Amino acid sequence: MRDSVEFAATSSLPDVKAAGRRAYDLATELFPICRSITGQGLRETLAILRRELPELTVHAVPSGTRCFDWTVPPEWSIRAGYIESEDGRRIVDFADHNLHVVGYSLPVDAVLTLDELRPHLHSLPDKPDAIPYVTSYYKERWGFCLPHRLLASLTPGRYRVKIDSTLKPGNLNYGEIRLPGETADEVLISTYVCHPSMANNELSGPVATTEIVRWLRSMTGRRCSYRILFVPETIGSITYLSRHLAEMKERIIAGFNVTCIGDDRAYSYLPSRLGGTLADRAALHALGHHAGPGGFTRYSFLDRGSDERQYCSPGIDLPVASIMRSKYGAYPEYHTSLDDLSLISPDGLGGGIGALAKAILSVEANTTYRATVLGEPQLGRRGLYPTLSALESSRKVRSMMTILAYADGKHDLLSIAEMLDVPVWELHPIARTLLAHELLAECGNEQVRGQGQ
Repeated sequence: MRDSVEFAATSSLPDVKAAGRRAYDLATELFPICRSITGQGLRETLAILRRELPELTVHAVPSGTRCFDWTVPPEWSIRAGYIESEDGRRIVDFADHNLHVVGYSLPVDAVLTLDELRPHLHSLPDKPDAIPYVTSYYKERWGFCLPHRLLASLTPGRYRVKIDSTLKPGNLNYGEIRLPGETADEVLISTYVCHPSMANNELSGPVATTEIVRWLRSMTGRRCSYRILFVPETIGSITYLSRHLAEMKERIIAGFNVTCIGDDRAYSYLPSRLGGTLADRAALHALGHHAGPGGFTRYSFLDRGSDERQYCSPGIDLPVASIMRSKYGAYPEYHTSLDDLSLISPDGLGGGIGALAKAILSVEANTTYRATVLGEPQLGRRGLYPTLSALESSRKVRSMMTILAYADGKHDLLSIAEMLDVPVWELHPIARTLLAHELLAECGNEQVRGQGQ
């Protein structure tokens, strides 16, 4: 039992300056790797993440495995790809940028006229200096991507085209970490590792998640357990769900899809399918205190486009929301070579890590209590009423009294924090003090498990 009015936080937030710098350095190391939904680049990326997070377990699922309505595709590998002019000048070269070859391109070695080549060339007229990101996972074709300014400069003639790639049975790989807590209630954190050299759209997610794992490992007295996934987007999450859905539906009380979290232009929130889940409430609460009430953009589930689609899809309906900086598809560099390391920053990543950490703390702190005394308790004889009047101490007393007033087994701590306009992670130690003095008792949290209103 505590006999003072000091309320020390049980879990501190991460050092976002240091975390942002580490995340940016890791993104710089990972940037050159040509990743796809399968193949050596994906495995190389997971190996580097495992160096940073030794508890990461890497799994392999064979090509042809049925996963709900999908099938794990053949494994794609690429070694080279280029277009040469008649004089031997290499106009487009995969060695210069791995966006130059359409993802999952079939091998080709041919000499073509410009008219024959054009249907296989992809550019963006409205972004003439950008290389677009194009894939063809589920239809066999080949192609090159190049800046529109370069495409417009090509003259009639014959061009040598070569893509040295293979498409054959192999494996889909993904990484998983389980961090046990005091309860079986789980928080899902999922990010993807399948795009080639793009910084905000691809690398900000896994490098920020790496820092979140470091922070969670250091957290003492974790109430929740954590399931952290590094998967290829779409097919990876579908594959994982097909193997673990029953236990996920039983255990997961909140989840966050981590993507596009590294620039310093904006904050964004995208809800679960119906909204109103603990994840949605935690995300909105965290962003409201982190970025300010008008400091972030609220999107609709109709604006979905990442793995929240899979986690909230029919029959799945997990409570998963997304916290982002500039949302995918909403910034001009998206899915192009312009989404490079200059688009993200240590401060941008640190801000995204901080927002996500606050959402996680909102889930950790959220408990439903019931007052154990009749009427208003006498705080002074328990040492909980300040003997010196000051603004800060009066705020703490107000918080204590409000917690007690609404501790009726129906209002959880997050809802009380919203009433007070106080971060729930700051309210939590006050509630624990009241619990230690037997003025509160914990209730079950079944009401926070549902999919929303």
